Amino acid sequence: MSVKFEKVSYTYDQGTSGGFRALKDISLSIKDGEFFAIIGHSGSGKSTLIQLINGLIKPTSGKVFVNGMDTSAKDLRELRKTVGMVFQYPEHQLFDETVYDDIAFGVRKMGLDELEVKERVNSTIRLLGINDSLLTHSPFEISGGQKRRVAMAGVIVMNPEILVLDEPAAGLDPKGKKEIFRLLHKLNRKIGMTIIMVSHNMEDVATIADRVAVLVDGQIVMNGLPREVFREQERLRKIHLDQPEITAFMDALSKKTGLFNEVYLSVDEAKTAILKVLKPEMFETAKAELPEESIEERSQGGDEA
Repeated sequence: MSVKFEKVSYTYDQGTSGGFRALKDISLSIKDGEFFAIIGHSGSGKSTLIQLINGLIKPTSGKVFVNGMDTSAKDLRELRKTVGMVFQYPEHQLFDETVYDDIAFGVRKMGLDELEVKERVNSTIRLLGINDSLLTHSPFEISGGQKRRVAMAGVIVMNPEILVLDEPAAGLDPKGKKEIFRLLHKLNRKIGMTIIMVSHNMEDVATIADRVAVLVDGQIVMNGLPREVFREQERLRKIHLDQPEITAFMDALSKKTGLFNEVYLSVDEAKTAILKVLKPEMFETAKAELPEESIEERSQGGDEA
C-alpha cells in the first residue's frame, strides 16, 4: 500500500480558544501507481490532508503511513525522498539564475557529483519534454507553462515514488493546462508514479483520475471511481459541488429523451454515444477516436475508503 491514513485528525492551534479541527477521523488508502484526486470546497481540508503525506505537519491523532513509514517519525529524510510535493503556483518558488541550476538544486543538496547531477537533470527534462535549449535561460524569462514544468522538474529530478500536487493547473491557459495533464498522465501511466492531486476542476478530475475522494468539513463523504462519484448528481448538489459540464449536459439530455443512461465524463464519450443513436454508421469511426481508456475500461476497478 502506498499511502494509508488510519483515523487521522488534525487541529490547527490545538489547545487554544481559536483551535480549528480541519480533519476528522480520516481513514483512507491509496494504492501504488494510482492517480488519486481529492476534491472539495475551500476550507474542506484538502491542503491539510496532503501536507500530512510528507510530514510537513503531523496528525493530532491517528497515523499516516507512506510505504510503511510513519510520517510522525523524527527522521523524515527517507520520506522526503519518497514523496515529492508540488505546491500551487510552484513557479513562484523558482529562484536560481538558470533553468538548469533551478532543476539541479535539490540533487546537488543530496551531495551527488556534478556528472550524476547532469545525468539526472537531462533525463528529467527529456521525460517532461523540456527543450534543452532552455537550460541556460533565466527561469523568469520563459512562458508560464514552461515555468510550471521547470518547477515540477525540480521535484521529479529527485526521483520520488509519489508525487503530490495542489491545483497543478491553476492559472494556466488551456494549452498550458493540457500540457501539464498530458505530462501527469505520462508520469502515472508510463513510469508508474503514484500521483495524488488536489483540484477544484471537475472536468480535470473526471478525465484523468483513477479514483476520487470528496472532502466536506474535514471528512471524506464520497470515495470511488470518477464515474461512480459523478453519477451522484443530487448528492453532489447538496454539498455544493458540480458534475463535469458534459456529464450534467448528458444527464439532462437523458431525462428529456430517455436515452444515454451511462455516465459520460468527456466530450469524446458523449459524442460517440450521440452518434451511436443518431448516425449508427458513424459510431465505429467516432469510437476509434476515443482516448486509450474507453468507457468500459474506466468503469472497472475502484475501492472504498
